[in-house]
Amino acid sequence: MKLVCLISFFFFISTSLAAVSPPNPTLYQNFLQCFSNQTQSPPNSLSEVVLPQTAPAFTPTLRAYIRNARFNTSTTSKPAVVIAARSEPHVQAAVLCTKSLNIQLKTRSGGHDYEGVSYTSNVPFFVLDMSNLRNITVVGESAWVGAGATLGEVYYRIWEKTKLHGFPAGVCPTVGAGGHISGGGYGNMIRKYGLSVDYVTDAKIVDVNGRVLDRKAMGEDLFWAIRGGGGASFGVILAYKITLVPVPPTVTVFRVEKNLDENAVDMVHKWQFVAPKTDPSLFMRLLLQPVTRNKAQTVRASVVALFLGKSSDVLSLLTRDFPELGLKQENCTELTWIQSVLWWANNDNATQVKPEILLDRNPDSASYGKRKSDYVEKEITKEGLDYLMRKMIEVGKTGLVFNPYGGKMSEVATTATPFPHRTKLYKVQHSINWKDPGTAAESSFLQQTRSFYSYMAPFVTQNPRHTYLNYRDLDIGVNTHGPNSYREAEVYGRKYFGENFDRLVKVKTAVDPQNFFRDEQSVPTLPGKA
Repeated sequence: MKLVCLISFFFFISTSLAAVSPPNPTLYQNFLQCFSNQTQSPPNSLSEVVLPQTAPAFTPTLRAYIRNARFNTSTTSKPAVVIAARSEPHVQAAVLCTKSLNIQLKTRSGGHDYEGVSYTSNVPFFVLDMSNLRNITVVGESAWVGAGATLGEVYYRIWEKTKLHGFPAGVCPTVGAGGHISGGGYGNMIRKYGLSVDYVTDAKIVDVNGRVLDRKAMGEDLFWAIRGGGGASFGVILAYKITLVPVPPTVTVFRVEKNLDENAVDMVHKWQFVAPKTDPSLFMRLLLQPVTRNKAQTVRASVVALFLGKSSDVLSLLTRDFPELGLKQENCTELTWIQSVLWWANNDNATQVKPEILLDRNPDSASYGKRKSDYVEKEITKEGLDYLMRKMIEVGKTGLVFNPYGGKMSEVATTATPFPHRTKLYKVQHSINWKDPGTAAESSFLQQTRSFYSYMAPFVTQNPRHTYLNYRDLDIGVNTHGPNSYREAEVYGRKYFGENFDRLVKVKTAVDPQNFFRDEQSVPTLPGKA
């Protein structure tokens, strides 16, 4: 089962990206001269760093971290320049020189932004590629992680140094640490340990004035904002310092699947009462997917789980509390924690795979895709679940991923970080992938997701309808950065950040009053301040 492909996009396609407008050599030359002056480097020494559209390395560098085929087409906008930063001074120069030219700067760490916001734009722009700034230094029970590191690299470097610790972050190993952590970050230890940002103790950021600031220098307000408010609204994240968490010598994973004719509705209904409230060491993700069985359309419900302990303990727990699941010993596999990382990353034979595979940054399958998200705070009735599953069959390909909260999540204040959703029962990801190129297929599949999103409305949070920042969704609102910038931002900002939106706006106004760091869904400045 391609588990990771349900929540991530990987692809390689060979069609070339076409510029919306022809390259501007004067713009490039002005930027290169400024960059050369700022870094005190001769222009001819920067040929692998400052890449205009005519550079041989431009397209391979741009393409390397585009993770959604929707944004690698002949009509996709592309930057005038890609800055492939190799050092902190390169990042500082990128900010200062882009700002001096009044050009939009997009910062990309891993490229998993579901809407391509980190590397596309409808105005002239540059891309600052952070993938080379990926150093990871593990010392004792903490680590400094470069923004361009992938989660797979983070897990591997931790495992290299200690078999007793891990880190609570995502299950997809090619996701960039910079974007993942700055948006909150979560994984299959969320109920035991909470969010990734709950373990960030320091950070380094380049601000709008080109200064490199750590936690002490940036102050607690900005440090709060970049732990769940998205780094790209406030500066360029260089690195995060994280605290590692203990993991047991043995963990257990399992997968159980049921179709509609196997009492899937009963299982899903009971899951809502168990998964968010059971032992915090147990994380049970639930996936719903329309499938064809014996030439008939049905819905497959899959529970995919990590238990931080032995199989006998989780089997005893769920036999008592969740008999509808029907968990058996043969469903369970005991692994080390690093092996469980491999298993969740789509390696069912995790005991046979070497952890070095986590260092692989290359995508492994072509896919176009769209994601949306919701939050549930009251259990959906069996009638409601039956309705939703029938609608899934009717709509077509849209799948759902339910991620339970509870445990540690409900112990942390909703204002402790910008992430406001901690008290919810579970999060829902709407997921659709397709292989067919072209605008007709895209329009059809996007309409499917939007239709099902409307069917989901009565069962999820309202006013606002909450959404997870790292599941970027431009359908919920965009900012044109005109006179109504604040009001436009409030529409999506309240959905992503709830009551924390107001504090984020104050921080943004203080640290970037001219709104240099902006994108389609960035945090705005206060009205009249930009």
